[in-house]
Amino acid sequence: MSSSDDLPEYVLPLVVRVEKSEPPARTDALETAARAVLVMLSDDRSVGDGEWARVMRDWQDARIRKVVRRARGGEWRKAALLPGITVTGATAEVRVFPPVPLDGWPKELAKLQVSGTELDDTGEPAPPAPGQALLWLNPELTMSTGKEMAQVGHGAQLLWWAMTDADRAAWREAGFPLAVRTAHPDRWAELAGSGRPLVRDAGFTEIAPGSCTVVADFPLQVN
Repeated sequence: MSSSDDLPEYVLPLVVRVEKSEPPARTDALETAARAVLVMLSDDRSVGDGEWARVMRDWQDARIRKVVRRARGGEWRKAALLPGITVTGATAEVRVFPPVPLDGWPKELAKLQVSGTELDDTGEPAPPAPGQALLWLNPELTMSTGKEMAQVGHGAQLLWWAMTDADRAAWREAGFPLAVRTAHPDRWAELAGSGRPLVRDAGFTEIAPGSCTVVADFPLQVN
């Protein structure tokens, strides 16, 4: 059997809307990106005989690579015309598209900026609410906001795969409630060694290969 490294490589494109006058808040952008990945994974077009199902399977059979780009104004409007799904948070808009070959991006997306996406929070995020999944970022790593968005997307996907069918259905029905927070340094080692879904980055950009970036947790039973 061939390994995943031998398969054609696809990438899941995500585009975050960043207008100069009203950029989204960092944490909201991270959470919206994670939900966008889950919405794409669970969409009827992505499963079974859906129109995106084959390319979704091909992507998931190889590396689950994601790339986040940013757009504003006319760039965003052009990107929004391509097949995909826009997910909206409190301040953030993220559009997720069916996977594309690593070297076969649509021109409307290929020209968008991928590096240097940096966003800020205006205050401390609220404490996570009961029933939310938790995506914990590694406090020892420094990543751009765009890189963090891809990493929490990976974490959400690993958590989705680890859930039971019943929990997945309930989580989807609830609208994928989740929170992204940076773990306390004293707790990171415990989280990373807990057996929870753990993202290890391939190291293509910004950080070293094998770096542990996100631990995903859904501590409450979903009824």
